[in-house]
Amino acid sequence: MNVSPGAAPAFASPRGRFVTFEGGEGAGKSSQVTRLAERLRGRGLDVVVTREPGGSPGAECVRHVLLEGAAEAFGPLAEACLFAAARADHVDRTIRPALDAGRWVISDRFYDSTRVYQGGGVAPEMVRLLEQVAVDGTRPDLTILLDVPAEIGLARAGARRGEGVADRFEKEDLATHERRRLAFLKLAHEEPERFVVVDATDDPGTVAEAIWFAVETRLGLAPAERSA
Repeated sequence: MNVSPGAAPAFASPRGRFVTFEGGEGAGKSSQVTRLAERLRGRGLDVVVTREPGGSPGAECVRHVLLEGAAEAFGPLAEACLFAAARADHVDRTIRPALDAGRWVISDRFYDSTRVYQGGGVAPEMVRLLEQVAVDGTRPDLTILLDVPAEIGLARAGARRGEGVADRFEKEDLATHERRRLAFLKLAHEEPERFVVVDATDDPGTVAEAIWFAVETRLGLAPAERSA
């Protein structure tokens, strides 16, 4: 199991903690989000689990449009704008109120996915501008990148989907998914103080332990909140 190193930041504010999960298709984000939330709740913490696109009533409506591919015909910039609109609603209605109340927020994807998925077709400065407007200063304290080769991730996604139809992003070719994997790793390399890279090819239990270790060390859980 490989976990990237990093120093634990100090927190003096009563603001809650914001943890995001990133990675390609089939990396296991959803199941690991659930595992982490359950473990944090077991330590007596108040946890909100959310996702992108979605996570608030308005953003869930946009999610339907994006994942069904209805916006694809309008081009990458239009898709990026829709993601930003959904994210702004998500931050305003779900994430920021929870953090202000001292709750932990765990999100299955956030703005790093837009950087990777829409960044290939939209000018980087436009992606960053949309990001700044949407999040308005609300940024993750920790981002867990579940890294898995694209071929393995797509096979997992296909097995999970069964006879269902691949969504707007799952249907794209292997080379595209591998480029996205490398783009995620590049982001992690550029922001090591925020990212932890976890090898997601291991069994789910081992991956969950690596994530828990990262959360403990990076976010400085108090001794009473640590596992025995």
